[in-house]
Amino acid sequence: MERGVRVRFAPSPTGPLHIGGLRTALYNYLYAKKHNGTFILRIEDTDQARFVPEAEAYILESLRWCGILPDEGQSVGGEYGPYRQSERKSLYRKYADKLVETGFAYFAFDTADELEAMRNRLMEAKSSSMQYDAITRCTMRNSLTLSKQETQKLLDEGAPYVIRFKMPENETVEMNDLIRGSINVNTSTLDDKVLFKSDGMPTYHLANIVDDHLMEISHVIRGEEWLPSLPLHILLYRALGWVATMPAFAHLPLLLKPDGNGKLSKRDGDRLGFPVFPLRWPMDPEKEEIASGYRESGYFHDAVVNMLALLGWNPGTEQEIFSLDELIAAFTLERVGKSGSKFDPEKARWFNHYYLVNRSNDEIAALFHNALRVRGINVNHEKLLRITGLVKERVNFIGELWAQSNFFFEAPVEYDEKVVKKRWKEEVPELMVTLIEILQDLDPFTAETSEQAVKTWISEKALNMGLVMNAFRLCIVGAAHGPHLFDIIDVIGKQETIERIERGIRRIKP
Repeated sequence: MERGVRVRFAPSPTGPLHIGGLRTALYNYLYAKKHNGTFILRIEDTDQARFVPEAEAYILESLRWCGILPDEGQSVGGEYGPYRQSERKSLYRKYADKLVETGFAYFAFDTADELEAMRNRLMEAKSSSMQYDAITRCTMRNSLTLSKQETQKLLDEGAPYVIRFKMPENETVEMNDLIRGSINVNTSTLDDKVLFKSDGMPTYHLANIVDDHLMEISHVIRGEEWLPSLPLHILLYRALGWVATMPAFAHLPLLLKPDGNGKLSKRDGDRLGFPVFPLRWPMDPEKEEIASGYRESGYFHDAVVNMLALLGWNPGTEQEIFSLDELIAAFTLERVGKSGSKFDPEKARWFNHYYLVNRSNDEIAALFHNALRVRGINVNHEKLLRITGLVKERVNFIGELWAQSNFFFEAPVEYDEKVVKKRWKEEVPELMVTLIEILQDLDPFTAETSEQAVKTWISEKALNMGLVMNAFRLCIVGAAHGPHLFDIIDVIGKQETIERIERGIRRIKP
């Protein structure tokens, strides 16, 4: 019977989840949903030295925020659990022992000093091999060079040891990657990787293979950084007799720096002013060294998902905007590229702008209202809806709405010096006095009636349209920006409009 699609996202809780890892989770999720399969979350916490207690909760919250929800796994449960590797510790030892018994692995008792001495010898000899491998293993203290009695004595005495994989000599490992095609690697270039550590925990390599097998994973979709480990993993499947159920592999391209080669890092984000994590890290704002996150920087989760999907995958069309359901329908591993994708901060902002503009005024107004409340500003909902509709096209983030709309809530206390110098001419105050008289007589006072009255006056008196309108805007806004001026005064009302013009006449000095 053919296995259904079962994929896993298996992050290590050693720090915040990078957006490259988030993209890996997304691609696994899309592949699973496309094929009516199962998306599994497994926490790979075998590296106890680098374990960070808050990291698991951070990973779970990041996935939840993005809507990339596991069908099975940590925090969800399922029949293949537990889904945290530290809770599966008892499983791994028997497979490590099996590999030793069948001659595919061995005990290595080398101390740190002995390993350092080996590296120094190889450096002095200018050896082409600087690793623990088929050549150097013969000179080290392990169960291949020690007698059975010596090995057993060390084990009985509780001597520290690791279990290493016995890499075959000069064998070509033939592999297939769903993205990169056929790959061949000779084992002479590979070292004898540690499978089981002296602290009683497996390394990633052993735990990963055992868990994927026991959880019946059908496809391993992971980052390119794991491609060098693929030959070892293939050989482990062979050694354990699991070739028939070995998953298909697909290694995703790296996310690259915006301005050069190399993997995108937090340092790049700090240097160029954009987040590289989905959420702020650490999530506790009282902790030091807080790294910004997309959520706290004002990005919408669907904008981040859409942006990440297109960093490495090409739909084959000109379409750029995809809902999650549309991504599921369109996604294929065949259209994932082999080359790394440069991260484009401007494109990320473009996506957020699109998703902001296409949200309802009600939703944007509700978000904006929270920001206004912090400033102690309370505003009528209908008025806020109108303001939101007038300015949202001008921003990329909710946090930018205030700068584009503050004049709706507060009269200007300062006036842009450059605009004053250029636009506030000697005859302007007198024109503004007449403008007040025209506006004062309007009833009703609306955008339409005020625009018609002002433009009729300008036309009949053959006035300079730019001179009048720029001075008018300066009085109302304090600068030369903002939406249609007559919409602004419609929102703030006749009395406030006249008061601002009067204040401008008194305060603006060219």
